[in-house]
Amino acid sequence: MGVRRKARVIALQALYEVDSVGHDIESALAHFLADGRLSEESAAFARELVSGVIQNKGKIDQHIKKFAPAWPVEQIPIVDRNILRLAIFEILLDNNVPIKVAINEAVELAKMFGSDNSSKFVNGVLGSVSALVARK
Repeated sequence: MGVRRKARVIALQALYEVDSVGHDIESALAHFLADGRLSEESAAFARELVSGVIQNKGKIDQHIKKFAPAWPVEQIPIVDRNILRLAIFEILLDNNVPIKVAINEAVELAKMFGSDNSSKFVNGVLGSVSALVARK
C-alpha cells in the first residue's frame, strides 16, 4: 500500500470515528497517527485531508445530496459517506491530485472498508462529480 493511501486510510478512520461516536477530531486523528507508521509528510497529508473535509463538510454534503439524490446523506453508510467526503474534497476543493487518482483511491478504500456494493456506489457518485469538474 502506498504512503498516500495509508494517509487516506488514517484520514478515513478519524472521520469515521468523529462521524460515528462524535469524538473530537484532533484527538481522533492524534490517536491514529500516534503509532508512527506514517512519515511526517504523510501525517501532514492525512491532517490536511481531515481538516479540509471538516471545514467544508456542509459544502461537500450538498454535493453528495446532488449526486446521490436517492440517498439522504445521513442514511448513507458511515464508511461510504466519509469515503465520498474525502474524495469530493480532493476532487472539487483540493485539486492536488488528478481526478482519476482521487476516484481510484476512493474505490479502493470502499473495497477495503465498505460493503459489497460500496465500491460501485462510490464510483458512480464520483463519476457524476467528475463530470461536473469536466464541464468547468
